[in-house]
Amino acid sequence: MIELNHVKMKYPVSKTYALNDINIKIEEGEFVFIVGTSGSGKTTLIKLLLKELDPTSGSIKVAGYDYAKMKRRSIPKLRRNIGVVFQNFRLLKDRTVYENVAFAQRVIETPSRFIRRQVPAMLTLVGLADRYKAYPRQLSGGEQQRVALARALVNKPAILLADEPTGNLDPKNSWEIMRLLEDVNKKGTTVVVVTHNKEIVNMMQKRVITLKKGELISDEQKGGYIDED
Repeated sequence: MIELNHVKMKYPVSKTYALNDINIKIEEGEFVFIVGTSGSGKTTLIKLLLKELDPTSGSIKVAGYDYAKMKRRSIPKLRRNIGVVFQNFRLLKDRTVYENVAFAQRVIETPSRFIRRQVPAMLTLVGLADRYKAYPRQLSGGEQQRVALARALVNKPAILLADEPTGNLDPKNSWEIMRLLEDVNKKGTTVVVVTHNKEIVNMMQKRVITLKKGELISDEQKGGYIDED
């Protein structure tokens, strides 16, 4: 589902590599944590997977797409296969919960009859069916993240990429989001979670890929958060 071979990434003004000779293979249906301190290369990796950046060298294949051979017009189609959840939710403040989720479908011109069926189904999945008329300001942080998750999933992506999904949440809401991600994974979606949350990583015992200063230092099938000090 995701394959990086000898990927290097060096920004024009940098003297060092943000990512240096990274080799990662993630199979369909896996649940993977990517961890590392600030400056480890996690953000760069996310941008490469979303094809917001192109690597300095090496190859990237995601959901059947070879990034080196892709035409620019194919990028939107690629991104339909990748649902993304961010730390800061990125909800449209002037739209209701329903409209925020529906927006992801309107962008790809999904017929209204499908939107009317799929949006309520997604809101039910994340436990917010009764809040569909609410605006983001009326929701707790945990509820806002669940809306963001519903929006990321409504187009049924093959991959869900969660970038610090619990970063702005208290422990209770953090665990609720992680349980939802685990449920999504059990239904067949490949889930990749970038996080600093040591407790969650250590408790869940999933595959853990650890980056440090742009290099992959550990890849454990049932691992924990490695303290680098």
